[in-house]
Amino acid sequence: MRLADVLAQVRRWLRPPRTLRVTRAGRTYIVLTMGIGLGALNTGNNLLYLVLGVQLATIVASGLLSEASLRGLQVRRLGADAAFAGEPFVYRWAVSRRRGTAFVLTLAETHPQLEGSATLALLRPGEEVVVRGRLLAPHRGPYALRGIRVTTTFPLGLFSKGRVLEVPGELLVYPRRIPAPRDVLPSDGGRGEQTARRFRAEGDGDTAGLRALRDGEDARRVHWLKSALGGKLLRVERDVEETRSVVLTLDVGAHGPALERSCEEVAARARALLAGGAAVGLEAGPDRLRPDQGPRHERLLLGALARAGLQEGAPR
Repeated sequence: MRLADVLAQVRRWLRPPRTLRVTRAGRTYIVLTMGIGLGALNTGNNLLYLVLGVQLATIVASGLLSEASLRGLQVRRLGADAAFAGEPFVYRWAVSRRRGTAFVLTLAETHPQLEGSATLALLRPGEEVVVRGRLLAPHRGPYALRGIRVTTTFPLGLFSKGRVLEVPGELLVYPRRIPAPRDVLPSDGGRGEQTARRFRAEGDGDTAGLRALRDGEDARRVHWLKSALGGKLLRVERDVEETRSVVLTLDVGAHGPALERSCEEVAARARALLAGGAAVGLEAGPDRLRPDQGPRHERLLLGALARAGLQEGAPR
């Protein structure tokens, strides 16, 4: 076993199974309890002793009920549709429990750079509930997720008790979104840009011409009027609008703010080009993406830009 694994196991042993934080209402309650306790000791009043006993029992009951809400929880990450640096994004968790009902659960990631949480008021036994929260990541890159912190203030809000569920995962944060530059495409058809015009038999483009129908082709594209006049089956060919193919280049040799700015500018250009119907590729150091279109290709481009120049699992 490696030394790092041994140290990680020791840290898990030394880590307390629960964390406990006194809320503002809890501090007031404790001060009031101590005052009543001092009054009961000084006066010997049985009524004050009775009130003190009720208050102490309330603290014990609060600890037991909050512990019951945290036991047996199962949480899995559903992730985010898209996460951009510097702006809030929706993140989802799925929470379930086999037995017992849980109340007032708050979920958050243990990563120190991720801000935000989500709250679930009620979780019944045997059901899985999707909880949505808003997180904020300051920088682009892959965030190594190790645990999910679940806390509860049930039943009276005097204490906030929490536990950490070790669920490894990763969150990929795209570069910060900035406005696309006005000169998205080079005016002189510069390096990396190609324009193509092709023909196809399907589609709704303009009619480019007629040709004889070949064996095995779809007869629904036959131009019946021209076929009747010519005495043979003629099929319609339609042209496709001109498509641009652009390859964007990112200099991964830069560091610090210069690299971040370059990633943001390349990402803005890529989104604008894809929205305009162009096929976009990317060259970022050893990473190569062939020009393509569509939402899936856009996610691949943004993912490559999110990892460019960074080590796996370490955004900074």
